[in-house]
Amino acid sequence: MAAPDSVPSDPKARENEAFWRNYLENYNRAQGMARPFLSKIPSNPRCVLCGSPFHGFGGGLMKMIGKAQSAANPRMCNACENVMLKHHGGAEVSASMLFADVRGSTALAETMTAGEFRDQMDRFYAAASGAVFANNGVVDKFVGDEVVAVFAPMLGMDHSSRAVNAGLDLLRATGHADPDGPWVPVGAGIHTGKVWFGVVGEGGHVELTVLGDPVNTTARLAAQAGTGELLVSTDAATVAGLDPDLERRSLDLKGKAQATEVVTLRVDGA
Repeated sequence: MAAPDSVPSDPKARENEAFWRNYLENYNRAQGMARPFLSKIPSNPRCVLCGSPFHGFGGGLMKMIGKAQSAANPRMCNACENVMLKHHGGAEVSASMLFADVRGSTALAETMTAGEFRDQMDRFYAAASGAVFANNGVVDKFVGDEVVAVFAPMLGMDHSSRAVNAGLDLLRATGHADPDGPWVPVGAGIHTGKVWFGVVGEGGHVELTVLGDPVNTTARLAAQAGTGELLVSTDAATVAGLDPDLERRSLDLKGKAQATEVVTLRVDGA
């Protein structure tokens, strides 16, 4: 499900644009080094921004340093929530997006009980979160059988490469390199472009999100990907430095006047 092509017009959001531009475009060395470490401390769920775990041993450890899951914004820790509430808004920035979803989820659900299907999706969400956090990305949202993630310059200018690595890691984590095949069938798409990245919402409840046409393009690439495929737009592939001799396709995407060129990636065994 793609985000709408709109940018919030709230005056306070515009006033905070300078903060967000600095936050998003300047690499935060401390945060960039901490997130991969925090992502390895159990357990999920965790803060979408800093990666701090909320439950289990990790959650207890975070509480000792004053970090806990926000009640109003459960996808963030209280520390990150305070920053987002103080600087409501966002800015346009070049970033890379990853969309990945389960292929044939309706048919898959018919082969299981509702509880078994929920467990399967929880396992997929955990695999996706792990791949995204390990590559310094931010999970934007889970929508049904789909995960949406964004990779921004604040955690390294190599955001296109990190998105590609996360996509490949997710395919491996879901078993697409295994001789027996995947435990859940996944297809994914990646695109790089200028988007609006920030927080929206009112009354103390905010959501970190990414908006703009590149988001829609990424969603459509993911929809075109076959099981075990990672479709990377040439915009993202060029910035990521992918081999120009890799398999390429030309796709007619809904709403696009011209064909979109992509590189097709798979993991061993796919």
